Amino acid sequence: MKALGFIEVSGVVAAVDALDVMCKSSDVEFVTWERKLGGRMVTVIVTGTVSAVTEAIECAKRNAQAPIMAFNVIPNPHEETQRMVQLSASRMTGKR
Repeated sequence: MKALGFIEVSGVVAAVDALDVMCKSSDVEFVTWERKLGGRMVTVIVTGTVSAVTEAIECAKRNAQAPIMAFNVIPNPHEETQRMVQLSASRMTGKR
């Protein structure tokens, strides 16, 4: 993992739309998502190079269908941050 990108939006539809924009605009991969408040707040996490993740986040912000609540790019995330994201991703695969 070279960088992690986070974008938090209101609603599942807006989150899927943001993910679609991010994956189409840059060479990033979907890692996981977190849904809170019954899906009213959704955080999408992607990974890739710092420049690709930054571009993906910027494109999602420009094309957002719903208000962006928060966003961040973490270059070279600490191993504990990576572990937290991997835990989230493992919970997602366990629900299939």
